[in-house]
Amino acid sequence: MKTIADIKAIRDKMQSQIILRNNPENDETRIVVGMATCGISAGARPVFNALVDEVATRNLSNVKVSRAGCLGMCKLEPIVEVFVPGKEKVTYIKVDADKARKIIANHIVNGNICTEYLITNE
Repeated sequence: MKTIADIKAIRDKMQSQIILRNNPENDETRIVVGMATCGISAGARPVFNALVDEVATRNLSNVKVSRAGCLGMCKLEPIVEVFVPGKEKVTYIKVDADKARKIIANHIVNGNICTEYLITNE
């Protein structure tokens, strides 16, 4: 059973996240996961959860992870789109939870696009 102090700490943590979501700033990086039925059936829920967990673990306050409906390429789901201010949108395909963690580490933290997860002309 949780104490009142534990519950207040959880409330305070969640309120700060709500404020971040409701007040996007120009320097905020957005990560969007396609979460329509096609994405969910392809495994988008664990991808979304891995992204959220990794952002929280790394305390990345300028990164917002959100859901979207169908992104239009069902056979390539789960799809993750990354919007970094001042740069072109990057679309990752066939993402799983491990790839999601690598996207955070390589692309979001270090600025290196994970080219092996992008659409190719094969």
